[in-house]
Amino acid sequence: MFKRILIANRGEIAVRIIRTCIEMDLETVAVYSTADKDALHVQIAMDSICIGPPKASESYLNMDAIIAAAKATGCDAIHPGYGFLSENADFADLCRENGIEFIGPSGDVIRKLGDKSAARSLMIRAGVPVVPGSDGALESAEAGKALADEIGYPVLIKASAGGGGRGMRRVFEPEDFERLYHEAESEAVANFGNGELYLEKLILSPKHIEFQILADKKGNIIHLGERDCSIQRRNQKLIEETPSKALTADLRKRMGEAAIKAAKAGNYTNAGTVEFVLDKNNQFYFIEMNTRVQVEHPITEMVTGVDIIREQIRIASGMSLDLSQREVKIKGHAIECRINAEDIMNNFRPSPGRINFLHLPGGRGVRVDSALFNGYEITPYYDSLAVKLIAYSKTRLETIRIMREALEEMAIDGITTNEILLHLILYDPDFMRGKYDTGFIDQKLDGFIKWDSLYDRISERESNDE
Repeated sequence: MFKRILIANRGEIAVRIIRTCIEMDLETVAVYSTADKDALHVQIAMDSICIGPPKASESYLNMDAIIAAAKATGCDAIHPGYGFLSENADFADLCRENGIEFIGPSGDVIRKLGDKSAARSLMIRAGVPVVPGSDGALESAEAGKALADEIGYPVLIKASAGGGGRGMRRVFEPEDFERLYHEAESEAVANFGNGELYLEKLILSPKHIEFQILADKKGNIIHLGERDCSIQRRNQKLIEETPSKALTADLRKRMGEAAIKAAKAGNYTNAGTVEFVLDKNNQFYFIEMNTRVQVEHPITEMVTGVDIIREQIRIASGMSLDLSQREVKIKGHAIECRINAEDIMNNFRPSPGRINFLHLPGGRGVRVDSALFNGYEITPYYDSLAVKLIAYSKTRLETIRIMREALEEMAIDGITTNEILLHLILYDPDFMRGKYDTGFIDQKLDGFIKWDSLYDRISERESNDE
């Protein structure tokens, strides 16, 4: 087992990792930019070291600075969290070249699965269902259009190195293909330095279902069930839940087996997530594999009792999984809401600022993952995620009620958040019935915003009455 771990991240995930390290009696080192010098992860780590100015490219993405920090503080492992360098194959290689264990898969595996067109080809060879489309990267716009004409519209152009919806275009008409192809290519180059694209049949309004994988270095692979991540806006998730109301026991079994097959095909180790789309006929298709811990991992922990960060550290140290697939039991239901510092009335514009007053909810079945505290400054330099609010109970309806109460109890003064939008979703009849897909927000957002305006008018009237 390691002695000292450097956490190459910030915010709630850095705090989350440090807490598990403390439970495991492991020493921790936090890295921080000058903008984060007073951040919570810096305060609770055993040691900390500044790695650069606020700009991420000069701090949290500065591989040399992070390696130097790990060496200077005597760390024998680095946990990358999610985002930043967590899926950077070169960084994984650099860690190991310097005698530091990267808590994640090898650089070769990250390359193989991080390139989405290559991963797609790998899954086809392994017999994992994939969305109809190209076998690998497209050679040109002309080749892409010929394939699109063959499989039929609508189609989805996707960047091989993509993520977060960047380098992705939906094409509904043949005459738009070439223009949208070049748009996706330019965006992919700008965001990833790689303009390679591939093509898939566009599955309209599917469910987005992902399976949590754990794989040790001795060939043992299990899954911890699924998460339904279909409540999303512009490919950014807002609410996740487990188990999915859409899956039958048989479908869950088949998708779990396919997820393990996908991990085996990639010679995967550590924690990872196999992502599928599920169409209206309950046909599922592999879309990608995320080679890191997911933002939404806490809901899986709630229903399985497995600490995924702990398992990541154990696996990286060479230990075997301490449970088999037969021993994995899903109990109860869990939901996560992402509280983002953003203004939904102004096109979800980021809302940085100082936290003047903070009250986080608690009580039975409530978990809060956050790095906020009174007086904390949310800067404009990084992701807008402020709080992960997790609810757990025996049934889905009871969990929804607990989440509503938690959102109502939470108070964050000084910034604008998307809290009201999440609250409204939890009262939506379609959401309550589990009758939603990835098109849910697009279909209902205008109505939710009108209700949000009504909330404001009621609050203003109550204030005037006082």
